[in-house]
Amino acid sequence: MVKQKKRVLRKAKKGEKIRQVAAIPFRTGPDGDLEVMLVTSRETQRFILPKGWPMKGKSGRKAATIEALEEAGVAGKTLKAPAGSYHYWKRLPAAFVRVDVTVYLLEVIEQLKSWRESGRRQRAWLRPEQAAMLIDEPELATLVRNLTLPALEARTRTETTGASPD
Repeated sequence: MVKQKKRVLRKAKKGEKIRQVAAIPFRTGPDGDLEVMLVTSRETQRFILPKGWPMKGKSGRKAATIEALEEAGVAGKTLKAPAGSYHYWKRLPAAFVRVDVTVYLLEVIEQLKSWRESGRRQRAWLRPEQAAMLIDEPELATLVRNLTLPALEARTRTETTGASPD
């Protein structure tokens, strides 16, 4: 982790963009409404998305899927197209750096009772408008509040009517 922070600080000093990937785990709740999962950060216990640094040899989508499993204990199908992006200011030992985050939607199929960071994080299922109120980053709050799932809506229409989504 310290090695990664030093690498990020070096890149920032050179003027290079700093990037992360994140997942928005989602499901259909008991009442049929969309729910998203937030997790608490390790240090400040603020509600955030599971996110992390890009991984060598892995796509952003795959890295977001891995982060969701490690940080939130959820697995499922990550949609190919990003849901959006946001930026935030990350505190490092010697500076603050702007981090641009690409966000992917993860349809949760499995939720583990115990996972890698379960002792350090809490998680919560919320409707998007509730989740948005708990998120400190304005761009992320807007992304979550306005979340739509067009690919899933088309698939659901196909499954229930037998019609083609196109």
